[in-house]
Amino acid sequence: AKNSGTGNWYTHLATRAADTKRLGATLIWLPPMTDSVSPEGYMPRDLYHLDTEYGTLDDLVNCVAAYQELGIRTLGDAVLNHRCASKQDHDGIWNVFGSDTKPGKVAWDASAICSDDRHYRGRGRRGTGDLFNAAPNIDHSQDIVQRDIAEWLNWLRDEVGYDGWRFDYVRGFDGVFAKNYIESSEAEFAVGEFWDALSYSGMDGAPDHNQDAHRQRIIDWVNKTEGKCSAFDVTTKGILHAAVERCEYWRLCDAKGQPPGMVGWWPSRSVTFIENHDTGSTQAHWVFPRGKELEGYCYVLTHPGTPAIFWDHAFMWGDRYYAAMQRLVSARQKVGVHCRSSVKILVADRTVYAAEIGGHDGRIRMKMGPGHFDGGGEGWEMITGDGDWAVWWKLGYEGDDDDVEDVE
Repeated sequence: AKNSGTGNWYTHLATRAADTKRLGATLIWLPPMTDSVSPEGYMPRDLYHLDTEYGTLDDLVNCVAAYQELGIRTLGDAVLNHRCASKQDHDGIWNVFGSDTKPGKVAWDASAICSDDRHYRGRGRRGTGDLFNAAPNIDHSQDIVQRDIAEWLNWLRDEVGYDGWRFDYVRGFDGVFAKNYIESSEAEFAVGEFWDALSYSGMDGAPDHNQDAHRQRIIDWVNKTEGKCSAFDVTTKGILHAAVERCEYWRLCDAKGQPPGMVGWWPSRSVTFIENHDTGSTQAHWVFPRGKELEGYCYVLTHPGTPAIFWDHAFMWGDRYYAAMQRLVSARQKVGVHCRSSVKILVADRTVYAAEIGGHDGRIRMKMGPGHFDGGGEGWEMITGDGDWAVWWKLGYEGDDDDVEDVE
């Protein structure tokens, strides 16, 4: 998110580093860092020009340092699928790339554009994914592209200090290229945005209960990275959205009694979330049901996977939201819930969902929905809750954690 009322965004982010640490976050995803045709940064042009609408290169370096000093890793938002040209060719087509900041670097022509991108008269090989219509689609099979991007990512790690990457629009290129870039830049963590539509076959506008095909498409891409890259669990986002909006909490259990999103099949590579800069904020393409956000966080912050918190919710929606998420994160960390934790679904009916999640140092029970569920009992303590959601824990549990086995 970017709040235009805050002035320099990198400087503003740096001032909230301590608050981010108190929230319990261990990693922050920063916005695109390069010169861009669009001010948000998702139409990159000169990859070595890092003075942007968000602030200067020095501001960015200081921001990254502020978080790393507190033990919070930083992800750079790397837009690799497409790139805007800096010049036109002799026919007036915008397909000549370069860098005024570092002349000779990332200097490509139409041979670096996928051949099926006819608008920009690409002369490379056919694309390995879905085309992005607003800018030239880069052919990552070209040696010069792979070499230049690897060099650029390593330069970013040295110059800025990033610990890893968030890859934009990975539907557009094969996961094998992401694997290569992750390995060559020695990224500590990486996550890809593979976002496409859920399955809808009914007449009521609701997504199907079975979303196996949807989560499989995300997993197929991650498999191409050989598990080097995680992916945002868009499946879980959509199912949670429908469950709380329609009061149909049975949606949160698949046919085998497991979580129905990517997190139910490959939790260690699933980054769960309820909102991001595309779905919510100023763009609002797929806004999580209003007033139900904390129910959503009750789910993602207690379940396996790697949960993400939306900046707006934590820092722009008031103390109630910050405090609630802080309590949920604290419970997760205290119990030792992790990306492969076991999940036992206790109830999943029309009005309530409840589950028990194993951790290294105890167990959590949680419920969401207006229906009744009592998570108490011998040794169990209610630690947080608000309206239609609640969380209990049992610390020092001596049973078997039974981590979830990844199903790739």
